[in-house]
Amino acid sequence: MGNLVAWVRRVGYGARRWLNKSVQVAAVLLAGAGAARAETVTVAALGDSLTAGYGLPDGQGFVPQLQAWLDAEGVDARIVNAGVSGDTTAGGLARLDWTLTPEVDALIVALGGNDLLRGLPPAVSRENLEGILVGAGALPVLLVGLEAPGNYGPAFKAAFDAMYPELAAEYGALHETSFLGPLIAEVGVAEARARYMQGDGIHPNRDGVGVIVEALGPRVAELVAQVE
Repeated sequence: MGNLVAWVRRVGYGARRWLNKSVQVAAVLLAGAGAARAETVTVAALGDSLTAGYGLPDGQGFVPQLQAWLDAEGVDARIVNAGVSGDTTAGGLARLDWTLTPEVDALIVALGGNDLLRGLPPAVSRENLEGILVGAGALPVLLVGLEAPGNYGPAFKAAFDAMYPELAAEYGALHETSFLGPLIAEVGVAEARARYMQGDGIHPNRDGVGVIVEALGPRVAELVAQVE
């Protein structure tokens, strides 16, 4: 997927302390307490190798670590791994119908890194992401973005970076700025690469996934709370 850690070095993440996360989760759970569901919420995580857990043993990838975080926080949800290594936004759109089985209640969308690798026009990526949001219908969606590197040119970067928040706002989806952004919230790019990335410098290791899950977990809890 290319060195996405370098791509997101300018993401404006503030430090997310444990107490703040706990308060966020507690607020989400309390907000949904009056409309508790009798059944576990099923969330499909539609993504690429970052979602699929590329290069990690069973139990160490994004989905199993996110599941463990939700379980520990008392969030009654089951995460389905719909990540495919190398997938683009077009690939995600093509397999949306069979991803959204009848038991799926909500959707996480984390795609676009491979579009960047291939230099696909942002308009194409945007159209595919929009197709996914339209296809999700009334399901609550969390759209996890990326930021393009500057070497693609200012026009490309502006169009690519803007499509995630703009589409989220247009379709009423939750939005998180960057999948890998949490890795550099408190350390520099070089240290993050050494501490949190696998040897390929592309995919997060177990500890890196843990940092990502700590940052995204409250948003997923918020997503679960939107399910009626």
